[in-house]
Amino acid sequence: MQLYNKLSAKERAELIEKAGKDRMTISFYQYAKIGNPEILRNHLFINWDKLEVLGRIYVSYEGINAQLSVPAENFNAFKTHLDTISFLENVRLNVAIEQDNMSFLKLKVKVRDKIVADGLNDDSFDVTNKGIHVAAEEFNNLLDDENTILVDMRNHYESEIGHFKGAITPDVDTFRESLPIIEEDLSEHKEDKNLVMYCTGGIRCEKASAYFKHKGFKKVYQLEGGIINYARQVEEQNLENKFIGKNFVFDHRRGERISDDIIANCHQCGNPCDTHVNCANEACHLLFIQCESCAEKMNNCCSEECKEVHSLPEEVQKELRKGKEVSNKIFKKGRSEVLKFKK
Repeated sequence: MQLYNKLSAKERAELIEKAGKDRMTISFYQYAKIGNPEILRNHLFINWDKLEVLGRIYVSYEGINAQLSVPAENFNAFKTHLDTISFLENVRLNVAIEQDNMSFLKLKVKVRDKIVADGLNDDSFDVTNKGIHVAAEEFNNLLDDENTILVDMRNHYESEIGHFKGAITPDVDTFRESLPIIEEDLSEHKEDKNLVMYCTGGIRCEKASAYFKHKGFKKVYQLEGGIINYARQVEEQNLENKFIGKNFVFDHRRGERISDDIIANCHQCGNPCDTHVNCANEACHLLFIQCESCAEKMNNCCSEECKEVHSLPEEVQKELRKGKEVSNKIFKKGRSEVLKFKK
């Protein structure tokens, strides 16, 4: 019985291209008490592998967090399977605004301590006492209220390329860093202001809203379904779009455009650009913003040093990497000293 992915990303990409079938990029999450995450993990892998689902899924004792790609022709079968799992029946599915058949190239279902690394002791407060969920229209109305404080619950590299107008964008690398900073900075407004939060798909706000209510904030709101759902509702309901730029996403697309505004800059030359890439040097893999001109000039690398290494034969590069620890935390490294115009 197959319980793990056996194809490389390259092999999977070739199969997807050969099949020539459209795929859908989807994300969802659900907090729930799961008795044995390992059993659920195996159950999901077995059933989703048959449906050619690809993606990154985290399962824990507190629930599930999933970003995935499924063949469009298998979507109904996928949804039917979800509905057979009690706590996932009719779960909200965030369908990507911009589709890409190559958004995910492997199926990875992993058991984690938490579905989002928040650094919180969940036993210290009621995680079910969440903020008020609001859809796009009510969210816009709240933003027009002078008593509203809008907070972006994402990291610096996400908000750098796109955010809501007037939002506080904490200068942090991780979600867990933002919680105490926001609490301290907004402590004098616990009673009188609307604390309105948003993130990519809503999952970070689920925990954050309960945390801030525990810390004494009285009027706590969160954008239902995050930026992904907001963008879809704005289009369907012909609402004003208050988001500017791109929405960063954690798959091979790295972003989907919500407005035509380009609010970021190439980290190498400073020209307007909001395209995230990873350094082509496998020993680096740095996440940064690079324009087409710099990509051509730097051979898709972040520095002259990496460009030099990347020009070497692959076997030589592998030898240079031997015995060295290569960090996989690629989304925390966008402020390298080699980048002249980093935020």
